[in-house]
Amino acid sequence: MRILLSKRAIRTLTPRFQRLWSTHSSFSTSGSGGFSDDSKPESWKTMEGLLRSPANFSPLSPITFLERSAKAYRDRTSVVFGSVEHTWLQTYHRCLRLASALTHLGISPGDVVAVLAPNVPAMHELHFAVPMAGLILCPLNTRLDTSTLSVLLQHSEAKILFVDHHLLEVAHGALAKSDRTRKTPKLVLISQSNDDDDEDRSSSFHSNYSFDYHYEDLVKSGDSEFEVIKPRNEWDPISINYTSGTTSRPKGVVWSHRGAYLNSLATVFLHQMPVSPVYLWMVPMFHCNGWCLIWGVAAQGGTNICLRKVSPKLIFKSIATHKVTHMGGAPTVLNMIVSSPVRERRPLPHRVEIMTGGSPPMPQILAKMEELGFNVSHLYGLTETYGPGTHCVWKPEWDSLSLEERAKLKSRQGVQHLGLEGLEVKDPVTMETVPSDGVTMGEVMFRGNTVMSGYFKDLEATRKAFEGGWFHSGDLAVKHPDGYIEVKDRLKDVIISGGENISTVEVERVLCSHKAVFEAAVVARPDNHWGQTPCGFVKLKEGFDCVKPEEIIEFCRDHLPHYMAPKTIVFGDLPKTSTGKVQKYLLRKRADEMGSL
Repeated sequence: MRILLSKRAIRTLTPRFQRLWSTHSSFSTSGSGGFSDDSKPESWKTMEGLLRSPANFSPLSPITFLERSAKAYRDRTSVVFGSVEHTWLQTYHRCLRLASALTHLGISPGDVVAVLAPNVPAMHELHFAVPMAGLILCPLNTRLDTSTLSVLLQHSEAKILFVDHHLLEVAHGALAKSDRTRKTPKLVLISQSNDDDDEDRSSSFHSNYSFDYHYEDLVKSGDSEFEVIKPRNEWDPISINYTSGTTSRPKGVVWSHRGAYLNSLATVFLHQMPVSPVYLWMVPMFHCNGWCLIWGVAAQGGTNICLRKVSPKLIFKSIATHKVTHMGGAPTVLNMIVSSPVRERRPLPHRVEIMTGGSPPMPQILAKMEELGFNVSHLYGLTETYGPGTHCVWKPEWDSLSLEERAKLKSRQGVQHLGLEGLEVKDPVTMETVPSDGVTMGEVMFRGNTVMSGYFKDLEATRKAFEGGWFHSGDLAVKHPDGYIEVKDRLKDVIISGGENISTVEVERVLCSHKAVFEAAVVARPDNHWGQTPCGFVKLKEGFDCVKPEEIIEFCRDHLPHYMAPKTIVFGDLPKTSTGKVQKYLLRKRADEMGSL
């Protein structure tokens, strides 16, 4: 598909907008017959009396969700953070004033605004206020080191950096390492405290570090009658999201207003969110814009329960206090919940819907969550697919199955959601779809309206990702006879031992079924005879310190073909990203440093 722009539209684009547009290899610009407000679809040429105009067409954008909720749910609670509560009308006015203030800080439409903050109300508001000012949001991972943050700030060319008071020192460290020839972004301090966290009551975090503006001062200075700068084209960028770096150097994934709008609604549908849900924020809002649910919850007039930190005690307390209906989290969060001490738990007032994504959740974890009163739904996606892209749609006939069988089915990644046209498992070389036999592995590929526009400043990488007209995920999966896919591994994680392909996910599932294992990750270790053999990194549960590696290896040999069983077991904590993904590239480096067996 070719998207054409009129001369008028081209002139309105800043140089940064033009670069962002150029990341999509199939985009082009033209002065005639372009994509503009008065252009007509090709199919209309055979019909008379049809007209495309502002009366029947407007660019899709998730900021319209907030505008509607300010009317439909004006007096309903939008955000809760400790003792702080706002209604949807208040949130709308705060975002208008903040957007207004941003336009007076010497920046232009199309400029990038970065934010380094946890799940606090300001992070929620910036997802609306920044695009309402015609700007592009760049949420940054709060667990990155200063060197990586410095690289991302320079790469994104952020003009303003909003930073939480806990992270001001980190922000200054990152800016100190920046290129001195480039103008340093202006710093805006966010100081929002949660009554549940004693550390938040301290006001000393930013006493030794400078900043240019205070967040609340900007909000107060803005105009609540500000006229929102809506996108001229729904393909205009709304956000740059840097990938977590679990497999390689982070990349800037560009999202459009159109894609964010569609994926927000698709995620609401797959999460079965009714009007006015109560959503507990455990997914970092900087991660895929909170799986698009910052915008999605707004569409339903829901209540956002914000937590600066996630712990089982606060999770159960929040559910009981606020009557939480929905939540989300990586499998590591689910593991944390089921492994929590009984004294930290509270009975659930009702069944709570929880979406999990990331690495495939272990069936035993899903089973334990169900026993606690949670209904777990499994989604799958990548930053390049706006977060959630597939969903394991539940079938009524599965209700009669055993708990273990239900958990195994829920661990599948399922089928594409409503925002995607296609999901296939293909041979990456021939581009042929693999048989639906549940055995033959291929690469997961996506196609549709909720696939990224491209990688910022990396056209070559964008073209490579879109080869053959599909987005290549880099994940290996099988397709079952019912059409549901099941991810088996990352392409880079597959272990080739004596010519046999070993799925690390399968080995990890067996490891995690051992009574002493809290969590595990498997990578390849060099082997002089077999080429590679599985090496398991294992974190033990409390009270199992006496378990020996040999015991774990023997357990695996009893439950797996011997060639798949780890020959090496290393005990200790697993390195992770802030979204709970194990950083296997660090484990591979450790395994390589061990040398060949």
